[in-house]
Amino acid sequence: MTGEPLLGIIGGSGLYQMDGLEGVEEIILDTPFGAPSGAYLSGRMGGRAVVFLARHGSGHRILPTELNFRANIHGFRQLGADAIISVSAVGSLREEIKPGHMVVPAQFIDRSYARPSTFFGEGIVAHVSFADPVCPQLSSTVAQAAVTAGAKVHSGGTYVCMEGPQFSTRAESHLYRSWGGDVIGMTNLQEAKLAREAEICFATLAMATDYDCWREDEEGVAAGDIISVLAANVAKARETVAEAAGSVDPARDCGCRRALDGSLVTDPSVMEPATKEKLAHILDRVMKEGGV
Repeated sequence: MTGEPLLGIIGGSGLYQMDGLEGVEEIILDTPFGAPSGAYLSGRMGGRAVVFLARHGSGHRILPTELNFRANIHGFRQLGADAIISVSAVGSLREEIKPGHMVVPAQFIDRSYARPSTFFGEGIVAHVSFADPVCPQLSSTVAQAAVTAGAKVHSGGTYVCMEGPQFSTRAESHLYRSWGGDVIGMTNLQEAKLAREAEICFATLAMATDYDCWREDEEGVAAGDIISVLAANVAKARETVAEAAGSVDPARDCGCRRALDGSLVTDPSVMEPATKEKLAHILDRVMKEGGV
């Protein structure tokens, strides 16, 4: 690796490779939290060092619940990523967000229940701020890049993260709409939480593929229909990410990269040594600055 800050890209359903990546190198990592979804692909795009990971693995073989989110995000941290753009397929909960549109959410609602979503525990406790769960500067860059790529973009709104792998019932879909949800997916909430703990800026590029099942006069969601819409969306997603890669401000002052300031509550003198070693990459900055 070059040692310069990397832009991490997570490819979701339909986006299993990153066309336009130059000088591609495959990197297979082990992490203190186990194996990531697959090999990371490093290279350059838009004049910036980039690392790509296919979220669901080669051939889309990993369920959302089975994803090792901690290993995936930790791998980006090990490689030196300071920002991550996460591409994700979602269902729309709003009439104005049509299949084929892009959404860059600002908020999340967590409806998952079977997934680890923190690096901490086992003798070290931290509580990071998550009121604003995405990086505002990175999200703005992604939204503008999508406009430049010619996509219809909705900037802001709320992503409901459900457990899956089944899609919503109609009752659930109406409930999420009543809560103010705008799109629904199965993956991005854990990535956002873990990126914040790892002090990595995070933004979601959500590709709307369907209207979930809240429209009473329509059939429920079918995976085959989603795949056909994704095929048309993926090219725009690639163009968006390529445009964003060259536009990310390395000097942004959003605060994401100091998320652990004031968040660690365990007395350093009683921290479990094995856990402290396990979290060496996560705690690296605060350790060097004397915070641990």
